[in-house]
Amino acid sequence: MTRRTVVKRARQDDIVRELAHEIVGGQRPEGSLLPSDAELMARFGVSRTVLRESLKTLAAKGLIQPKTRVGTRVVERTSWNLLDPDMLRWHLDCGIGLELLAHLSDVRLALEPVAASLAAGRRGEADVAALHAIVDRMEAPDASPAGFAAADLDFHLAIARLSGNPFFRTASALIEVALAATFTITVPVNDPKAKAISCAAHRAVVTAIGDGDGEAAAAAIVETIRLGAARVTAAARE
Repeated sequence: MTRRTVVKRARQDDIVRELAHEIVGGQRPEGSLLPSDAELMARFGVSRTVLRESLKTLAAKGLIQPKTRVGTRVVERTSWNLLDPDMLRWHLDCGIGLELLAHLSDVRLALEPVAASLAAGRRGEADVAALHAIVDRMEAPDASPAGFAAADLDFHLAIARLSGNPFFRTASALIEVALAATFTITVPVNDPKAKAISCAAHRAVVTAIGDGDGEAAAAAIVETIRLGAARVTAAARE
């Protein structure tokens, strides 16, 4: 890949991200028209080819729809591809709303219990040991908020991988964004009681997986998700 190609790709990424932030963040309402190609080319200092490739990316993600002799219109939110990893990250960048975060929790409750149940049937000794080691990181007395959050994320992503189902591994991006959004609002590290409850809930998942008890593993991981959702709700009320 030539340097020119790399620069072109970087400019496209910048344009996509900036326009996406404006749309997701609400500066460009649903149904509104984007500025003309000429205006956008002048704003970003790019060629028509670079601009159109950028707009194609946004259209593919369901954010905009170009129409001949009308212009490029912002599509209704109900048509956005919210399972797209970039889309989820843009929502996080713009300050993900509590309503959307609640919807993400619902999706996690639909997916992760099944993944945990599958993991219980496919785990090996090394897998269980690795999960215990992750919870050890969460329990560490000197765990920082960032360290705790990273360990919690590693835990849920590890279970998605351990499920052995490629669709659950693909859904890891959704889990990652949901947890990242949760951790921007609340992390239980500075509350010893909340931290102990969270760690115990995660340890229960590992114990159930280690025992090969899929039903218990599913129930235990539901508890970890609900605890996080409850912390977010409590923080929002403060």
